[in-house]
Amino acid sequence: MINQQLINPGSIVVIGGSNDVQKPGGAVLRNLIEGGFNGKLYVTNLKEPEVQGIKSYTDPSLLPEVDLAIIAIAAKYIPDTVDLLSSQKNTRAFIILSAGFSEENQEGKILEQKVVDSINKVGGSLIGPNCIGVLNTSYHGIFTKPIPKLDPNGCDFISGSGATACFIMEAGIPSGLTFASVFSVGNSAQMGVEDVLEYLDETFDPEKSARVKLIYMENVSKPHMLLKHASSLVRKGCHIAAVKAGSSEAGSRAATSHTGALLSPDNAVDALFRKAGIVRCFGREDLIAVASVFMHPELKGNNIAIITHAGGPAVMLTDALSNGGMNVPHIEGPDAEELLSQLFPGSSVGNPIDFLATGTAQQLDTIIDYCENQFKTIDGIAVIFGTPGLNKVFDVYSVLDDKMKKAAKPIFPILPSVLTAAPEIEDFISKGRIFFRDEVVFGNALSRVYYTHQPFEEKSHVQEVDHNRIRNIVNQAKDGYISPLEIQELLDASGIKRVGEAVATTADDAINQAKMLGFPVVMKVVGPVHKSDVGGVVLNVKDEIKVAQEFDRMMKIEDTNSILIQPMLSGIELVAGAKFEPKFGHLILCGLGGIFIEVLKDVAAGLIPLGKEEALFMIRNLKSYQIIKGVRGEKGVSEEQFAEVILKLSALLKSAPEIMELDFNPLLGNEDSVTVVDARIRVKKN
Repeated sequence: MINQQLINPGSIVVIGGSNDVQKPGGAVLRNLIEGGFNGKLYVTNLKEPEVQGIKSYTDPSLLPEVDLAIIAIAAKYIPDTVDLLSSQKNTRAFIILSAGFSEENQEGKILEQKVVDSINKVGGSLIGPNCIGVLNTSYHGIFTKPIPKLDPNGCDFISGSGATACFIMEAGIPSGLTFASVFSVGNSAQMGVEDVLEYLDETFDPEKSARVKLIYMENVSKPHMLLKHASSLVRKGCHIAAVKAGSSEAGSRAATSHTGALLSPDNAVDALFRKAGIVRCFGREDLIAVASVFMHPELKGNNIAIITHAGGPAVMLTDALSNGGMNVPHIEGPDAEELLSQLFPGSSVGNPIDFLATGTAQQLDTIIDYCENQFKTIDGIAVIFGTPGLNKVFDVYSVLDDKMKKAAKPIFPILPSVLTAAPEIEDFISKGRIFFRDEVVFGNALSRVYYTHQPFEEKSHVQEVDHNRIRNIVNQAKDGYISPLEIQELLDASGIKRVGEAVATTADDAINQAKMLGFPVVMKVVGPVHKSDVGGVVLNVKDEIKVAQEFDRMMKIEDTNSILIQPMLSGIELVAGAKFEPKFGHLILCGLGGIFIEVLKDVAAGLIPLGKEEALFMIRNLKSYQIIKGVRGEKGVSEEQFAEVILKLSALLKSAPEIMELDFNPLLGNEDSVTVVDARIRVKKN
């Protein structure tokens, strides 16, 4: 748990401080001094009596009591040093910069655990080891550069990688992005990204706290903690963007069900971020662009005016916005004609509004006024303005700054001439402005921010599951794929509509069951995992003779033990399924069947528990959603009924966490109902 000694220490000791600022111990001490730390600052160095003008303790046991220790010595000496400080010097916060712990080998892991045990024993806080440190308005406890401008209204940034944290700051600072704090958690031996986010949530002050949170992580160690506190922060008015790097497909390759093969740990990350209201990013520049969008006033609609003096970038931005679901509406009418009359010949105002390379600052002022006041359909304004270097553009950027102060609609400055107009951009940033370097990166970021949903409620909305009956069925089932009869009972206990069916072990039994269900029927082998691949599915069986022939043929298929018989139904093929993902829990999948899942992989996934709003969101964000709605006169599928199947599946999984994989493939849907035609369920209780 993060404590005040870590956040706002009254005293700091650098263990292993050095006069050599090329070493971590020397660099972090320099940064603390240059950062103006107001508390007491101590140094230990076994050989030097004075380090960077500060008295050095050659024996750590002679140190006075100290709140925070920043440690930069060899790993093998750290457990004893931490034990001394925690037990004798009342030190309750530790930042360990040194490497050589669990990231290297088993011996390092043992050393790391000793350190954690000592700190936990006194209720202390640990950041690291193997990190760059902590940076906030109280102290500059990092050994790296750059040191960003610290602003309480900037971004809180948490990173699982020290080097990546540096590179992300390096990308953001030149664009005017500021930071309120930086936490580099390294090995996360005691506290990781999720724990820092918990602290930011639990101490959030709407008057004082930063409202933009940035995250870089390579492992989601505590997904439920991340979901809880990210959702809470977003509901409090914060914005969160995160890069989750690294994804493994090994679990998907090992899966035996159709759903299991389609879903990976990365799908779980996507689902978690969506449920929490986090904007997922895929690189440093992407993260900085999204953060920069956050730092501008909120966009209230998706209609964007593009103002430019260069045609190419405006075309690329139009494409990026359109591909992201935004709208660049055509502007016409008397107001547009009036604006055009005030621009140089050859200009255009249809949107993009191109006022040519010869356009002036005064013309930009006029165009923005029209977008702000006359063009009522416009919700936001993107201004692209660079220079070939023939003239200075201080006046243009001054107009931009002035309009950004006064306009009710957000104005997003895209300034591509970072070298040619460097002095002008530096002046623009000095006024507290943030700009975008690349129009396409900006367009992609703006689209994702605009369409990121608020955190979803987790209430299930479905009460009609018989929990006790579900538990009895699962308790009696054996590990592995359960029988068709057990599947039927589970679906009935969950209130999930299924097709009538019967299992036959003899040809006569198959004929009798087919007659009872009514011709035509479908016949499927029971036993093989992938029925279609082995010729184990026959459709439209219309008479007793065909039933007998197919029964004899299908029973010869390897691993077949019986034949499942169902009435032949019609409707749009849908799929739903689930997979248990370690740490995350159950992930539910939905989509259309056939080519949409087999070839296009058009599926949506969500983490349980799912509420109705999220289930409908999943359905409506399928690429094939128009088919569900109904196209070209064809009837579609009831979204409400499809969502109800997803919700009841969520409730089933909550009652039966032993379900590892589940396929409803296919379901058949129409305007009135959605029915499970085929199902496979695998359980694992041990």
